[in-house]
Amino acid sequence: MTNTENKPKIHLYMDDWRPCPDGFALARTGEECLTLLQECEVGILSLDHEMGPGEPSGSEVAARIVANGTFPQEIYLHTSSEYGRRSMYEILYAGKPDHVVLHRGPMSSEVRKRTADEQSRP
Repeated sequence: MTNTENKPKIHLYMDDWRPCPDGFALARTGEECLTLLQECEVGILSLDHEMGPGEPSGSEVAARIVANGTFPQEIYLHTSSEYGRRSMYEILYAGKPDHVVLHRGPMSSEVRKRTADEQSRP
């Protein structure tokens, strides 16, 4: 388990082309996502699978999250690839600690609104 005492607290959205929801930090590559997971305490992580040519896929990122033990508190899978969603889910489910909440799909509009509202508070 990593020390989160002095780390910035963020929500993280990994996607190579979709716009980033309010209240989230954006990782446009898998490497950016993995770096932020090491450097920050991540509440919510939302993963895409197809990250563009030459980039690690969401499944590769999921495998490295498991290997590094850099789990956020909650994970959503917003990819449009059914194969990618299933692959990421299976990798993460098999290796996640009990306290991590893993969802099979994307964030609901309520979660997006709550996260955006959290950001706007002083």
